[in-house]
Amino acid sequence: MKTFQRRVADFVDEHKLDADVAHRLLDAMSEFGEVAKEALKASRYGSTTFSPTRDWADELGDLLFSVICVANKTGVDLEDALDRALKKYEERIRQRGEAASYPDPTKV
Repeated sequence: MKTFQRRVADFVDEHKLDADVAHRLLDAMSEFGEVAKEALKASRYGSTTFSPTRDWADELGDLLFSVICVANKTGVDLEDALDRALKKYEERIRQRGEAASYPDPTKV
């Protein structure tokens, strides 16, 4: 297990924060919503240019913690998962000129 994943696992164990996968996923979705809310607030609901705030960084940290907990609970090495994702995007860019899952219909 990589360092950051080990740090989170140790923290969860130390503070008895273990939870099942379903609740970890719900927590991650809740944290994602909080990140989205901060984006709205940081741009005055889209009326100004987004400018990250201290709360923005804190909410991203909470989301990262939640995602790491999901990965740890399901045995996923996030560094390996990221490497696979980057290779997948590189291949899409090489083949289609874009990283998106679905090709842009205007380019087909």
